[in-house]
Amino acid sequence: MTTSRAQRPLPVDGRDDVVGRLEWENAQLRRAVDSHATVDQAIGVLVAVHRLEPAAGFEVLREVSQQTNTRLHTVAEMVLGWALRKDRLPPPVDQELEAALQRHLDAGDGMDQPG
Repeated sequence: MTTSRAQRPLPVDGRDDVVGRLEWENAQLRRAVDSHATVDQAIGVLVAVHRLEPAAGFEVLREVSQQTNTRLHTVAEMVLGWALRKDRLPPPVDQELEAALQRHLDAGDGMDQPG
């Protein structure tokens, strides 16, 4: 007996469910890609402005997100808005960002620090 790798046709009544699930998954993946790009751009801002290592830039965003109970993607959007001089950072985010940056710079996570 040989096994075929070809997909078997779906029952007609199940196609709508499968298509709906695939459309939902596709939308989720698109949101994840957009969110990832925003976070990467915000890390780039921190790297350029504060001369942090990229890994430290991510940690700073993560810490701000956790300390302010704000989604990581939202913190990243705020940092981008600030960098483009469109928006001011809300005081809790601004304060926690400064504190997190200082912690990482003090720990030697900057690019100017000797290795």
